[in-house]
Amino acid sequence: MKTEEAFAEIYTNFKLHFYRAIFGNFENREATLTTVESFCMEVIHAMKNPTINEFSRFIQISSPNAAYKVNNLIKKGYLRKIQSTKDRREYYLQVTQKYLDYYNVSTSYVDSVLKRVEERMSDEEWKEFGHICELISEEQMRDVPQYKADRNIPMPKEEN
Repeated sequence: MKTEEAFAEIYTNFKLHFYRAIFGNFENREATLTTVESFCMEVIHAMKNPTINEFSRFIQISSPNAAYKVNNLIKKGYLRKIQSTKDRREYYLQVTQKYLDYYNVSTSYVDSVLKRVEERMSDEEWKEFGHICELISEEQMRDVPQYKADRNIPMPKEEN
């Protein structure tokens, strides 16, 4: 198998596992996120606490459309707005534990697969694999608009 085909298969398998796990859990929990909302949440989570304007610019939709989507996600309990301490007019979007529990379906599988791969590799191979992953990430970032990541916004206690 060519490298390109192998990588495409890896990417597809991760997606398929995630979708199967999400659909499989519909009977055991409320299925409140639409497909578009799921994608919005993944973007907001990856952007690490964007403002509504940063989010709307990133996914290239109008601010009112983004605000509508955000308000629905807040009502469903997957997102909260945190007021900026520097500019009281500005709010950051922060995912809730409810979303993190939902998202963990994907991340726990990735962690499991990587652990099994690491066990099969030598230390040198694992180090080289890490380097290759960094190169892939760097190349991806050339195609993704830059956003402010790593905001250090304290997570408030969950409200009852």
